[in-house]
Amino acid sequence: MATESADANALGERQAFAEKLAKSAGNKARSFFLRRDSLTTELKSSSQDLVSEADRTVEAWLRRQILRAFPDDGIVGEEDATVQGRSGFDWVVDPIDGTMPFLVGQPNWTVSIGLAYRGEPVVGAIYAPVLRELYSARHGGGASLNGRALAVNQDWGIDSTTVGFGATQKAGAREVGAFVEALYREGGVLFRVGSGALMLAYVASNRLAGYYDPMLCCWDCWAGIVLIREAGGEVTFDGDLARPGAIWAGNARVHADLRRLSAAST
Repeated sequence: MATESADANALGERQAFAEKLAKSAGNKARSFFLRRDSLTTELKSSSQDLVSEADRTVEAWLRRQILRAFPDDGIVGEEDATVQGRSGFDWVVDPIDGTMPFLVGQPNWTVSIGLAYRGEPVVGAIYAPVLRELYSARHGGGASLNGRALAVNQDWGIDSTTVGFGATQKAGAREVGAFVEALYREGGVLFRVGSGALMLAYVASNRLAGYYDPMLCCWDCWAGIVLIREAGGEVTFDGDLARPGAIWAGNARVHADLRRLSAAST
């Protein structure tokens, strides 16, 4: 794998930077959150796909900090164009994952910072400012929540606790309905918040049995992929740094069941 050739010191340095960056960006976003009624928002693809000046301001700040610290690294972000790097490392950033929850005053939004090395997920930091929770992981270095090690429960099935589902308005209504019906027929119960990054972090921390989204972008899930894998779970992402795709996550059993249920619903 490409991750095997990534220097351990380089990964450790970038993980520490990602943690600090996520918390600082989270504090900046939180200052916007506290005055959210005055923010200017714009529609993107649908009535529930929004961008605010907070998203753009925080991402611009993130990009400046990354390029100052690691000028040879690339950047892939939600709100601006990709920056091509020369080091093999690419930062994958979402300044506010869960813009809708953010704008309506819910606490379930995050700053998500992932790192790719030659296209493979190697570092992830997800910070939920209102909840004061920092999730962090590094390839070969484990996963943690506020410094406490995480390990996915290997005994759970899809009926053990709730299952995260991230379908937005971009998903087909028939497909969504068929998946939910199939999940409930097998004893599963649906859970959804507006942040895919947070739901992936909840899988890594045993707050959810698994997670499925029929269409997610890399900035929503890159950090979460590292978290779950380092916590001993399984993740399949059909997209990459350039295109969105479906994602399935959980322990081996839940991961397989979610793939089976989603395939039957299409």
